[in-house]
Amino acid sequence: MQNSGSLFENKKIKNLFLLSLLLSHMVFAKDITPVSRFSSVGFVNDFVVHENLLYVANDMGTVDIFDIKTAKIINQISLPPITSSMNKIIPADILSVDYLDKKVLILSVGENAYRNVWIYENNMLKKIIDEDKKLTIKEARFAGGEKIVLATLDSDIILHDTSENYNVYNSHISQSAMGDISLSADKEKMVFCDESGEVKIIDTKNSNILKSYSSQNVDNIFKVAYSNGIVITAGQDRRVGVYQPNQEAYHIKSDFLVYCVGISPSGKTGIYSSTQDGILQLFNIATKTKHDRLIGHKGVINQIKFTNENELFSSSRDNYVLQWKLTK
Repeated sequence: MQNSGSLFENKKIKNLFLLSLLLSHMVFAKDITPVSRFSSVGFVNDFVVHENLLYVANDMGTVDIFDIKTAKIINQISLPPITSSMNKIIPADILSVDYLDKKVLILSVGENAYRNVWIYENNMLKKIIDEDKKLTIKEARFAGGEKIVLATLDSDIILHDTSENYNVYNSHISQSAMGDISLSADKEKMVFCDESGEVKIIDTKNSNILKSYSSQNVDNIFKVAYSNGIVITAGQDRRVGVYQPNQEAYHIKSDFLVYCVGISPSGKTGIYSSTQDGILQLFNIATKTKHDRLIGHKGVINQIKFTNENELFSSSRDNYVLQWKLTK
């Protein structure tokens, strides 16, 4: 059995090691600038990357398709304009975009603020859900095969089969307003967060709640990121919540409201919007240590998406999507 002196020495050595690790990160931390800037025709709401193409949804009724190597628009998907409440013809605001198996999923605002859902395939645009359904969908994502997930502002999750045009389920997940959803890479699970600060892991195929977390955010969660079983949250309470399997949850305190978060595919690297002027802060999820910052945005960040461990894209509430390369 160890005596109290030995335990004290072991604890002291461990603390010194953690301190030296933290100091090494601080010494070698640097500011990273973007390698490419993609200029959309409207304010960016969402984007998705597939191979060498970047699909950018904006508030001017188009999904701009960029060649990532040249950073130039090579194609556009244009939605028909709508008539506003003031009887003016205006572009349809596109809220979200997704890509799977040569199909593009598009969610837009209709004439009465209800939503239209579209699929673009083989150069053809088809409306699959009309605003006459009176749905207030916030996000639409592919769920694998012919199914899509629709998440509403009222915290309803709908699994819709596009081939048969029916809802597999329509489940009310929370009494609080929805914040964000994120699907796992295999589409089998989704993470749901809301304004209560609670996070739920949901089985995509049947909407069963597999796990709930509520310890790290005490206010509205704006965004959630999910990869390799790890959840990161972006909170109005200026907290970045981190939930890992079989480990104690923790949070990182920010100096500003945390509007957006991202996570690398392995779950080793996290990132969050840390300032009002769009600075992104990287951190090591295992050690909780902050390191490099990404500097180049000028507005509030609304999307962060990794494509691999050393590359990510991000957008802010303006016309730009930025591409970043992380150096080891």
